[in-house]
Amino acid sequence: MSSRPAPKGAPVGAATALPSMPIWRQYYVLTKPRVVQLIVFCALIGMVLAVPGLPSWADLQRMVIACAGIWLVAAAAAAFNCLVEKAIDAKMKRTAWRPTARGEMSDVQALAFSGVLCAIGSAILYVWVNPLTMWLTFATFVGYAVVYTVILKPLTPQNIVIGGASGAMPPVLGWAAMTGSVGPEAMILFLIIFLWTPPHFWALALYRVEDYRKSGLPMLPVTHGNEFTRLQILLYTFILTAACLLPFIYRMSGWIYLVAAVVLNIGFMGYAFKLWRSYSDQLARKTFRFSLIHLSLLFAALLVDHYLV
Repeated sequence: MSSRPAPKGAPVGAATALPSMPIWRQYYVLTKPRVVQLIVFCALIGMVLAVPGLPSWADLQRMVIACAGIWLVAAAAAAFNCLVEKAIDAKMKRTAWRPTARGEMSDVQALAFSGVLCAIGSAILYVWVNPLTMWLTFATFVGYAVVYTVILKPLTPQNIVIGGASGAMPPVLGWAAMTGSVGPEAMILFLIIFLWTPPHFWALALYRVEDYRKSGLPMLPVTHGNEFTRLQILLYTFILTAACLLPFIYRMSGWIYLVAAVVLNIGFMGYAFKLWRSYSDQLARKTFRFSLIHLSLLFAALLVDHYLV
């Protein structure tokens, strides 16, 4: 597919400096594969924890089908987000390469792609998993693609806090897929991701602050400054640590998870404390990267603990 002119509002040369992507890769990029992989991983953890002991063959089949349905709907939400934010993406270095921001893909293509993915994913969940999971997943789509992207993100610096509810839903979706209900265990997992999201995202926003300033989005470092944002990151890691102890307190997990949770949260608080005391873009990047490691290993520890304790 040939390259098209940069969309209005894009930095000069931002959309044309890179070679045109094949059409299949343009669609793949729209799905934000790294983000969706983490979403499906967290949903899978919810599925596994919802099944006592080793899953049966039928459980494994349901898990695979549910992961496929959740992946499709999450990818649809990502594509819709790229469409709605194409003008903003074109102004930011980390997103200007997306096909919607570069003008390589039309609005109709992106919207149709999102709609098809959402419809197929929803049908899979409704027919082969259960209606509750389908409706919760669709509500998550609306929460992220519409409530967060269209309403909250351009309106308030607390966008990532409120909108984080959508990002915290994957374990709940996984739990519902296996049980047909939403138990307190699922809500504990929800709370952990909900409280993890602000310090994770604000660390990124700190070293990308100029991008957000140019985009006009009211992100916390733009509206309240670097120092205030660093303090919020630190405070959130304290609250997050308390939430991460809940699986052990509620007896969802044992000592393996507890040790991992304590070590990982000490590490996260350590990064946040250093960032609060003395800022650098490099340290903000390290904090952001560690937050990804923190959540991945925390949920992996839940998984290991589930089978070994």
